[in-house]
Amino acid sequence: MPSFRTTRRVRHSAEEMFDLVADVEKYPLFLPLCEGLRVRSREERDRLPVLIADMTVAYKIFRETFTSRVTLDRDERKIQVAYLDGPFSHLENRWTFAPLPNGGCEVGFYIEWELRSRTLSMLVGAAFERVFRRYAEAFEQRADRVYGSRPALA
Repeated sequence: MPSFRTTRRVRHSAEEMFDLVADVEKYPLFLPLCEGLRVRSREERDRLPVLIADMTVAYKIFRETFTSRVTLDRDERKIQVAYLDGPFSHLENRWTFAPLPNGGCEVGFYIEWELRSRTLSMLVGAAFERVFRRYAEAFEQRADRVYGSRPALA
């Protein structure tokens, strides 16, 4: 099953980055290929906020909407996304936010996926890794815009 993992050291705090990633409704403003995002519901499960959200992505002739359950665990500094419905047979991703001594944080992103359609997989599969790299950069750039640019980490 294809997967992508990255860890980035950013100049913003773990709390700031958690808040930025948790604010899913803002994704269409800055996230490449994200055409729309709608939160269907918000609830609490095991004392954690849980969102059910539809995200529409578009790439060339490919345009799909999929539904995910997003679990926000602020105390553990983790965001877990579980796939519910759409063009994938499997999709899961995790975010982690580890504070650094200098005030920045290390953001971990992991995603694994498998598309239902072999044809669609062949068309867009190779582009997924590039897209996920762009996603990581987009979140860091968004943090600079929202929280202000800060000096590089030592």
